[in-house]
Amino acid sequence: MSSTVVPIRPPVPVSGVQGTLALALLPRREPPPTPVVPPGDDGARSVEAWARRVVQAALEIVGGDRPASQLVRWVDREVLADLQRRAWLVAHAGGHTPGVARVQPVRPRVLSVHSCVIADGVVDAAVHAAHGPRSRAVATRFERRRGRWVCTALDFS
Repeated sequence: MSSTVVPIRPPVPVSGVQGTLALALLPRREPPPTPVVPPGDDGARSVEAWARRVVQAALEIVGGDRPASQLVRWVDREVLADLQRRAWLVAHAGGHTPGVARVQPVRPRVLSVHSCVIADGVVDAAVHAAHGPRSRAVATRFERRRGRWVCTALDFS
């Protein structure tokens, strides 16, 4: 008695990896690309610390607790003008003079800072700040000018 086998399904091709992680086993011919900021370089960390201090001061300026003149050296003219305008608007709404004395019942706090090197001498930073139970985001850009970091953009959410 001879029987013939009739395939019900077409044969499945056998994969070379069969459920394992596919790795290229050939060695690289060129070295890996160099990161913009080398590991171990605390350049990004120093900019993050700087962003933390500048944004903390900016939040206090807008709230009326600090005069805008304290950031003259560290922010661009447009950023300073925007901070002064915001401080005046908040003071006008609250009925106080901006930058004279602490008027906020709760001091704003910077909770976290995350930075990204955009180009040589240009860093963007995203800042998470809390003001009592409320949170807000602040986006900043710092540029290296004459050997120091200057805030050239400051945007409140």
